[in-house]
Amino acid sequence: MTSPSLSRSIAGRVAIVTGAASGMGRATARLFAAEGAHVAVVDLDLAASAAVAAECGPAARPYALDVADGNAITRTVAQIAADFGRIDILVNNAGVSSFCALDDPAYEDIWATALAVMLTAHQRMVRAALPWLRQSDAARIVNIASTEGLGATPGDTPYVAAKTGVIGLTRGLAVDLGPEGITVNCICPGPIRTAMTDAVAEEHKVIFAKRRTALRRYGEPEEVAHMTLSLVLPAASYITGVAIPVDGGLMARNA
Repeated sequence: MTSPSLSRSIAGRVAIVTGAASGMGRATARLFAAEGAHVAVVDLDLAASAAVAAECGPAARPYALDVADGNAITRTVAQIAADFGRIDILVNNAGVSSFCALDDPAYEDIWATALAVMLTAHQRMVRAALPWLRQSDAARIVNIASTEGLGATPGDTPYVAAKTGVIGLTRGLAVDLGPEGITVNCICPGPIRTAMTDAVAEEHKVIFAKRRTALRRYGEPEEVAHMTLSLVLPAASYITGVAIPVDGGLMARNA
């Protein structure tokens, strides 16, 4: 008989997913709900969060949250814990596009927003959820970084800096929380079909994917969501501090 600690089910677990109104966050919320989890669908846009929560079913609830607002994070996480009675899983997925040239007059503002939303918010969400995660018998944290944290695209330094920071934060949190049995891992998506990549013309997506990825295609949000699910299973109890590319072989291919 399989030990409960090695279960491959998240049924009955409570998961928070930020940036859950679209793309990888939406796919993750829907997958978790389909697997029997209770899901806090968190996004800046309450109407969009509510729409995704409706897709997920009665075990999901929508929440509006600007993750750049530290006080709002504290209030919202406490409300989620009160509504569901526990927190077992945290997926830090919220992000923003931040392509910007170094000499752009808006660079400082874009830099500040990138770090606030995609790095500072991650540690704030973890610290806010920690009292409840510590009560779980299989607490799991997954931070969504990017292959931009493993390499760099020209004109993207705010995003690259934030996502590189997420990888470092993940390692640090894994070391700090490991003695308590809380795992912290990181996913680095490559070219994925999300709202952030909608602006890229389809022909350019095809050219890029064939030139840069081993699988020669863009990935789908659901493919990232399934890796996230794998990392939050109770059975994923000896995996922590890692950054896993879900990139179609982007980082593996030299030419």
